[in-house]
Amino acid sequence: MPLLPPLVALEKGRWVKLICGASYQDLPAIRNLALVYSLAGVHCIDGAADLAVLSAIREGMAAARRWRERQGLPAQSDPWVMVSLNDGEDPHFRKAVFDPRRCPPDCPRPCEAVCPAHAIDHRGVIEHKCYGCGRCLPVCPLGLIGAEARRIKPAEVLPWLEAGLVDAVELHTQTGHEADFQRLWTQLQPGVAHLKLLSVSCPYHPEVLPYLQKIYPILDPLPLPLIWQTDGRPMSGDIGKGATQPAIRFAQGVLNAGLPGFIQLAGGVNAHTVPKLGELGLLNGAVPRINGLAYGSYARVLLQDLLPETEPLELYPDLLKTALERARQIAVISEQLSVSAHN
Repeated sequence: MPLLPPLVALEKGRWVKLICGASYQDLPAIRNLALVYSLAGVHCIDGAADLAVLSAIREGMAAARRWRERQGLPAQSDPWVMVSLNDGEDPHFRKAVFDPRRCPPDCPRPCEAVCPAHAIDHRGVIEHKCYGCGRCLPVCPLGLIGAEARRIKPAEVLPWLEAGLVDAVELHTQTGHEADFQRLWTQLQPGVAHLKLLSVSCPYHPEVLPYLQKIYPILDPLPLPLIWQTDGRPMSGDIGKGATQPAIRFAQGVLNAGLPGFIQLAGGVNAHTVPKLGELGLLNGAVPRINGLAYGSYARVLLQDLLPETEPLELYPDLLKTALERARQIAVISEQLSVSAHN
């Protein structure tokens, strides 16, 4: 599938983003995810604000370019690389923690069974694999599992913007964080001129629409495109059909509020999302309009059984072929997002 340049895809309502995770740091997996989804046709790859993660994403994108060249395929636009920042405590920026020495020998280990990232074993939490979904926290029979939060300072990211390693930034905020959001945006100002895109991600809350209307003036006038990411049920795309409903309802509310910018769903996006949008009349030129989708846990779990633990996926042509066939499911269903931009 020919890849539209990122901004064109956003304007045409065909934007697709891969979310590696704001705290996910499994470098070989991230590198191979970037390889496969670059080939599949995503327009943006969102990863942790970590230089090693950025390098892994860029390495995977370079491997995709080399693969296309070897196959005699025409060159295409690279996805934009995005990093996420938070204005306060946020589940996307945490990792589970517990001391496995406190676990009883006869524990059935429900934490291990429920973890979608295979980030728990007899040694405890495998830190670089954990992306903070929190599913393990309530299932521990003894309540031994906690979470450690992480917060990135914009000053850490500014050199990467200046060096061209990052194309876009996503600001994670929550209802009631006006002062924190203002502070974060102010601290990011020295790097704004180097950005191609800004995304604002917020989880659903009954007062979320008034909150978004309050923070928009903080950004205005904005010298670059803006995405509102409607994070309906964070980190839940792999759970099933019902997980996509909150993201769609949230997006409908933002669209009806008429906020300037593009609208992109996240938090529960999976194979059921586009068909449901179609049922609701939000595709194929409808008004209001959806501009794109972001696939996170669903996209990662889709390929989980095919990714080598440490080696480049292209060393295994059959696995790469199967991975690409699966990844293209995302690109193909998102091709149905053939609507014009909401501005």
